[in-house]
Amino acid sequence: MKPSKLVILSLIVIGLFSAAVLGIRAFSNRSRRSDEVPRASDNSTQQATPADRQIRAALGTIERTPSDAKGYNLLAAAYMQKARETEDYAVNTQAEEALTRSLEVAADNYDALKLRAKLLLTFHRFEEALEVARRAQSLNPKDHDNYGAMTDALIELGEYSAAVEAAQRMVDLRPDTSSYSRVSYLRWLHGDTKGAIDAMHLAAQSASPQDPERVAWCHVQLGDALLNSGNFAAAEREFDRALFIFPDYGMALDAKARARIASGDLEGAVEIHRREYERSPSADTALALGDLYAKLGRADEANRHYAAFESLERENAVVENDMHHLVSYWTDHDKNLDEALALAQKERERRKDIFTCDTLAWALYKKGQFAEAKKAADEALRLGTRDARLHYHAGMISFALGDRERGVKYLRQSLATNPSFDVLQAEVARRTLGARSG
Repeated sequence: MKPSKLVILSLIVIGLFSAAVLGIRAFSNRSRRSDEVPRASDNSTQQATPADRQIRAALGTIERTPSDAKGYNLLAAAYMQKARETEDYAVNTQAEEALTRSLEVAADNYDALKLRAKLLLTFHRFEEALEVARRAQSLNPKDHDNYGAMTDALIELGEYSAAVEAAQRMVDLRPDTSSYSRVSYLRWLHGDTKGAIDAMHLAAQSASPQDPERVAWCHVQLGDALLNSGNFAAAEREFDRALFIFPDYGMALDAKARARIASGDLEGAVEIHRREYERSPSADTALALGDLYAKLGRADEANRHYAAFESLERENAVVENDMHHLVSYWTDHDKNLDEALALAQKERERRKDIFTCDTLAWALYKKGQFAEAKKAADEALRLGTRDARLHYHAGMISFALGDRERGVKYLRQSLATNPSFDVLQAEVARRTLGARSG
């Protein structure tokens, strides 16, 4: 019998991992306040990052040759890197302006198309991204980056078999950090945590030290995989390594706080998030603080941060074309449930990935539509993904339908995968399991 593409992908990773040992790794794009992000014209006194240097170099190229698309492509790539470094994805609007100018100078120039496919992904315009990536791939079939954009778009659209094929082609063409990290995510989605960790190790080993943000990102992803497999100490070491490589990296600080929560140190998590929020306010950090303060019984502080979250997240939703985080917040906190359900249903019409299905399932559950919620939850579980939140939602829906056996099974799986998957919801899972499993 011919093995499936996913199995082939796994075998390739194992073989390349062995070669690496002999000498020869989503998963979020969340915007922070842009106040601290220097624009190209700023004379910031902050230490220049690789992206800052790239922006200056690109502007110099444009000044010398304004009718050449190359400078605008370099500028777009630099802004996209700056967005990654700062987690302020509003910076990508500047990248979009640069690419628009590039395509005006030279219509359908290859480098601009390749970058545009990646950029469209950050705006959650997945069908457009897929179309542009395929057009770029037709111009240069040997460039593995196009398969990366195709993989990402297909995953977000819920077309997982096609995503595996694209990732397979990508790693065949060039095994590197970009391809290994996609292999890792696909393995995790399909329930293979060990395979995901192995692939992310490869991604980290392959990352260039000249790109410290990318190296740090790999260690955060590796730490998250370890955290979700119950290895809290090893996970926190990866997060600390990421912060050593790229200090004050927001993604790593968020992850470090999650590790503190997993270890029972809620006050430590609050302190990490509080410092981060003072330095660079973001919706995610505001929500994390709100939940932590609620858990600690500090209602006034919790409500203040919840209000900040809603304000910041509404701004993000405009830039990112994504209401998912607001919908999840509303359903978890029993707010605006009619609007949450309407938005979840609208998003499900646009894409069929497992997390969109899960969001819809939870919104339906909160509105008492349990049979429909179960259908959506079953779709969310179709890959066998070991995600605590997916199993928590499936368990609560099962209990609502009177299916005690299934409810107990899923809540146990949820807490076994990650007993601290959510500051507030994990406690609901424990209480429900304790009351219903006897």
